[in-house]
Amino acid sequence: MEKRILGLDPGLAILGFGAISCTQNLNKVPETTVNMLDFGVIKTSADVEMGQRLCTLFDDLHTVMEEFQPDLVAIEKLFFYRMSSTILVAQARGIVILVLGQRRLPYVEFTPAQIKQALTGYGNADKSEVQEAVARELDLDEIPKPDDAADALAVALTASYQTVVMYANNKVLY
Repeated sequence: MEKRILGLDPGLAILGFGAISCTQNLNKVPETTVNMLDFGVIKTSADVEMGQRLCTLFDDLHTVMEEFQPDLVAIEKLFFYRMSSTILVAQARGIVILVLGQRRLPYVEFTPAQIKQALTGYGNADKSEVQEAVARELDLDEIPKPDDAADALAVALTASYQTVVMYANNKVLY
């Protein structure tokens, strides 16, 4: 059984996305094969009016959803950093949730610490350790760039690990 998971690292200036395919062997739970489909970013310029930046995110997210047809979307939870950047990220997250609602797509959210724990076994791992884990888990020759795309793949991988656990415990996640 194949499922597609789209990971999103929300941001107003740069929104990272990473799509993976998970194939579960129904005869050998929890044996799962994970492959990267693609990754990238949606960028908006600070020189453009806020409403137009949000429209760009909205339109481009619909395009990404159409291209990858995800069964599940995984989103990095909002991390309170600086108030000014937190508000901008919250606005971008609102667009993400709106697009998912319009498409009736299920989603899960993970904190940065949960993502680090899932990929490295350590909730305080640094960014390079997480990126190395992404490359290793997806059998990539190099770490995906830019960082926002690598982060989105990390979120998608975290969701794939959760689905394996849920499947093994006879719970349906999506």
